[in-house]
Amino acid sequence: MSSFRRLLGYALHYRRDFLLGLGCVIVSRGVAVAGPWVLGYAIDDLKADVTRAKLIDYGGLLLAIGVVSGVFLFLQRRILTGASRHIEYDMRNDFFAHLQTLPLGFFQTRRTGDLMSRATNDLNAVRMMIGPAVMYSTSTLLTLVVALTLMISIDARLTLLALIPLPFVSISVKYFGSAIHERFEQIQAQLSDLSAVVQEALSGVRVVRAYRQEAHELERFRESNAEYLRRNRRLVMIQGLFFPSMSFFLGLGALIALWFGSRDVINGRLSLGKFVAFNSYLTMLSWPVIAFGWVTNMLQRGMASWKRMLDVLDTVPAIRDTEPQTDPRTQREPRTQIRNASATSTIRGTIEFRDLVFSYDGGEAVLNHVSVTIEAGQTIALVGVTGSGKSTLISLLARLHDPPPGTVFIDGVDVRDIPLAVLRGAIGFVPQEPFLFSDTLADNVAFGLDAQLALRPPDSPAIDPRARMDRIVAAAAVARLDKDVADFPKAYDTMVGERGITLSGGQKQRTAIARAIVIDPTILILDDALSAVDTYTEEEILSRLRGVMRQRTSLIVSHRISTVRDADQILVIDEGRIVERGTHDALIRHNGLYAALHRKQLLEEELAAS
Repeated sequence: MSSFRRLLGYALHYRRDFLLGLGCVIVSRGVAVAGPWVLGYAIDDLKADVTRAKLIDYGGLLLAIGVVSGVFLFLQRRILTGASRHIEYDMRNDFFAHLQTLPLGFFQTRRTGDLMSRATNDLNAVRMMIGPAVMYSTSTLLTLVVALTLMISIDARLTLLALIPLPFVSISVKYFGSAIHERFEQIQAQLSDLSAVVQEALSGVRVVRAYRQEAHELERFRESNAEYLRRNRRLVMIQGLFFPSMSFFLGLGALIALWFGSRDVINGRLSLGKFVAFNSYLTMLSWPVIAFGWVTNMLQRGMASWKRMLDVLDTVPAIRDTEPQTDPRTQREPRTQIRNASATSTIRGTIEFRDLVFSYDGGEAVLNHVSVTIEAGQTIALVGVTGSGKSTLISLLARLHDPPPGTVFIDGVDVRDIPLAVLRGAIGFVPQEPFLFSDTLADNVAFGLDAQLALRPPDSPAIDPRARMDRIVAAAAVARLDKDVADFPKAYDTMVGERGITLSGGQKQRTAIARAIVIDPTILILDDALSAVDTYTEEEILSRLRGVMRQRTSLIVSHRISTVRDADQILVIDEGRIVERGTHDALIRHNGLYAALHRKQLLEEELAAS
């Protein structure tokens, strides 16, 4: 019932459309059921005396009934189907918006193809349940009630005889309905798997071709597609039995009516016109009963799909803004909490980790008792072997994963108490694997900038496109992307392809760096952001970045000593702990883990040079 109430909440927004559409259904079916009655009356009247005037009158009346019924049939479909499309639009927006609030951990356990299937195929099944199913169920119920009432008024005994097979129809609907529901759930689940196979194969097309795995991926798709076909054939088999069984029982009812009704006509107990009207109503009943099975099918499909969507919609975001805590004495929020989403400028950039212990999903601790203070404006480097916890530490700062309460602070405020819009708006983040959108190079660089501009107050002056482009060009110059752009056919208007497939690894990283710089962040985080560029380009980028980093707090994660040697302080992390800290020269003199990493890299460079 709770899932039905959730669904009803969407429909209530368009209750006016539904009421108007249902009114059209009532008029359309009310006029349509008058047709057989007029036809029966005309047959009895014309049997006594046939005239041109009667033929014109009855013919015109039947034509008018057909026209009026058709017009309102068109209106009901347009209004109710249109309302269902609006609901589909709202649901899709809500579904996507909810996905945007879910943490990284959710997407690490869900396949993209599965989520895409729920947002498309499942949502379409829900729309069919809300729109066409409601329309046809109302139409069939109204037709059933009115037609049965008129049939009883013509001959109650004949009506009861004709309806003898109907209980078998109900049994058929109940049995096949549950089977259809179960098999449709299996089909939607397999469709999700099929979509995931396609998405993974297309996203990883470079790897597939590099390892000559086209045949393997084709076989994966063939097997998944074959299973999808098999499950669909099982559903078709059930449906193939469902509709013919109802047609058989309805035909049996028509046969009984014809047998006993014709005898009544011959014996004079029933007029020919009324018998024709009765059979017309009985024929009219066949559609409601068949439609009832079709509607049942749509309802079963729709509810199965709605439950799959609720499985995502009911997932509570693990990372979200905390509710402001009020002082019971003053009923005011504590001053230590930053609540205004426009208060990005209030963040100065002082960072503190206090005895931070963190693990993923209750597993082994990735960070162990990390404590460090980073003053605003400092450049801090994080160095360590792969898996030591460097990326985890900086992801907690941006709340890509949630740190334990009281362990991560910015300007003395727990990051969990800072609104996400403020926190992330103050951070320019370049991840290890930069992601680019299938858009122009300029729009990829301005991705965060456009979000900032969209949050400006409504009374702000209009955005100057030239000023926006100047900021893009300036950020690209710092990231040393400007030289590459000069060689692109359309400069900054060049389309980079899906995930930036037309760019090299180094160009992707430099685009991501420019994207982080262009928003003018208070805190700049570079997570191994120069790993795909050569040492000469790296030095050129770092020299340009130094001027940018002097004005903000910067955290640099790198495996290269050359990237971090000029940092104000270097933190050496090993097995989740800070084992060394200091400047480059001080750590070399200490002759610990950092010095060992330095010697190893010098040796690798000498071997590469020789």
